[in-house]
Amino acid sequence: MRVLEHLITNRVLVSAVVSWAIAQILKVLIELIRHHRLEIKWLVNPGGMPSSHSAIVTALAISAGIVHGFDSTYFAIAAVLALVVMYDAQGVRWEAGNHARTINEIIDDLEHIGFKLDKNQKEILGHTPVQVIAGAVLGLIIALLVH
Repeated sequence: MRVLEHLITNRVLVSAVVSWAIAQILKVLIELIRHHRLEIKWLVNPGGMPSSHSAIVTALAISAGIVHGFDSTYFAIAAVLALVVMYDAQGVRWEAGNHARTINEIIDDLEHIGFKLDKNQKEILGHTPVQVIAGAVLGLIIALLVH
């Protein structure tokens, strides 16, 4: 039980996990407002607004800075991790989603001329820059509130 106590009192961990959870819930609410449908799948789907990846790593970095100092190795590691994750979410994974969309379009075209192919490549894998920034702002706010 002591391990659980340590986990739930670790403010660095709590701020990161809470940021991720709020970002995922916000995705559901934003999709509900935009499309008037409750899409529970957004609780676990990648992509969408705001970026939960950005939220969790930003909260982690800011919390590490608050707890250990912004001149600490812990903050440096978390900040670099945050930059890599956000770059990947906005860049590489966004492009992978674009490729999946193109592949699905090609498969649709081939099916129209009689080919039977398995499709449904995941098209929403990454984030727009606005989604990444929104996630980072959310992570910053949650980290500050937790501390």
